[in-house]
Amino acid sequence: MSFKDSGDKEYDLCIVGSGPAGLITALEYTRLQPEHSVVIIEYGDSNTKTKNDLDDSIQVTNLTNHHEPYECTNKGFGGTSATWGGRCVMYDEVDFVDRPIIADGCTWDLDLFRELDKYLARSADYFECGKAVFNINEIPQFKDERVAENFREGIVTDSVVERWSMPTRFGSRYADDIAARPNLTVLRGYEAREFVDLQGSGHFSILKIRKIGQAELFDVKAKAFVIAAGAQESTRILLRNSQLFNLLPALPAALGKYYQGHLSGKIASVRFYGGATKTDYGFLRDEEGIYLRRRFQFTDKFLTENNLLNTAIWLDNPLYYDPKHRSGAMSFMYLAMLMPILGKKLAPAAIAESITKGKRYGISRHIGNVFRQFPKSLVIPATIFYKRYLLKRKLPGVFLFSPENRYALHFHSEQIPDVSNRMELGPDRESLVINYSLLEEDINSVIKLHKVLDNWLRETGCGELEYWYPDIDMSTAIRGMSRDGIHQSGTTRIADSPERGVVDRQLKVWGTKNVYVCSSSVFPTSSQANPTFFLGAFAVRLAEHLTKQL
Repeated sequence: MSFKDSGDKEYDLCIVGSGPAGLITALEYTRLQPEHSVVIIEYGDSNTKTKNDLDDSIQVTNLTNHHEPYECTNKGFGGTSATWGGRCVMYDEVDFVDRPIIADGCTWDLDLFRELDKYLARSADYFECGKAVFNINEIPQFKDERVAENFREGIVTDSVVERWSMPTRFGSRYADDIAARPNLTVLRGYEAREFVDLQGSGHFSILKIRKIGQAELFDVKAKAFVIAAGAQESTRILLRNSQLFNLLPALPAALGKYYQGHLSGKIASVRFYGGATKTDYGFLRDEEGIYLRRRFQFTDKFLTENNLLNTAIWLDNPLYYDPKHRSGAMSFMYLAMLMPILGKKLAPAAIAESITKGKRYGISRHIGNVFRQFPKSLVIPATIFYKRYLLKRKLPGVFLFSPENRYALHFHSEQIPDVSNRMELGPDRESLVINYSLLEEDINSVIKLHKVLDNWLRETGCGELEYWYPDIDMSTAIRGMSRDGIHQSGTTRIADSPERGVVDRQLKVWGTKNVYVCSSSVFPTSSQANPTFFLGAFAVRLAEHLTKQL
């Protein structure tokens, strides 16, 4: 629909962005308030080209540790869910506790964490990941089972699980639901430009928008606004609209700052001592057919007492690009990912890069692996392809059985909210400059927790770690392999005052009466988890809050 078709009316709610957060907010609000009108402003449309002005105007200062702009977001209906892998992970209590290592960077609290609990089930419904249960000990089907023979829980746990969505592509999955609601309007191909407060009271009544590629501005009138355009664009909108903060003594000092992602990669393998067939190396399926997967984590008490960052570590395949793994199936899949057209269809750019590491390495040896294990080299990938691409609920990933009971370990670690990691406007006040780097404390926490896991496995008689790098090279290796920009948080963080944050605990922008942000940018800490699922719970909660406010 075009702007002119929408008419010159006042909406009850205007939402900027149609990713999971924006669509959940819209669907929940219109469900709770069927007589109220809602409009969604979406930058991308069916005619959006591969290139777009927003991503073209982003400058990343450190491409070693941060992906290119086009690898981080999607412009279009459904937002990032168009290429999202489907992993649904829950945050932990420790993420809401201030610790010395995060240097007073925890500006939310445990009361908020506990309040979100009642919205998790609704978020799980939208993401189609089954029940909102993230501890396998609470699932009777798997109770008392362990990741490997002789493992027992203590300071290290194996019971936290990730749940997997279809993956649900929000744009296509909820298109019919949106079309069936006469009180919900979607305007595609428009950019949010300027908020207007006619009375100077902090109550903004107009959002000026423009059609992509055109200069003319149109007014969208609404009683309340939700900015749900993803962390980068939500932050850019706030930075560009400093008038939102006119009633404050100054711009919130935290705006655009404390940008976080995750440290991620592989520095070791685990060799379990017990029977190889007793190891949960891959996916489990619950009674609903939902895919689950275990993660090694560390108790909140241990992390707090030892001042370490929240980190998850899970079993993984060896490096695909290194033919020393001698797996014909892995070599075949690696070669397929290198093919220009096929590789792009098999996985999003960021995922493909995590598999190939951008390397064309040992091609002849990979071919040798394929022929050595023929026909299994083709049968296994064919079976995986069927489950991963042709079924409605898709196999979320590929994890291959190791007869040696040896698996690579993939770490995914919280990052310190450091003020120097930030998003800021360029000199033209339009472009976005992203400054992002890793601190030595980020890296040291990863190394220490691998040693904790190693010691625990040895003490329990379960296994041991085999490191890929000597101690002297470990820090450099982690810094070189960790690359994010996909899991974005921190730049519009929740806090109890505008001196410490950008939005309040209801996600309302400080200094305004009716402008909200629903984006992972409001998360002050990054946890061990990707933010998508938990943000869904915030969106459900915000919709409920708005029904009371409007």
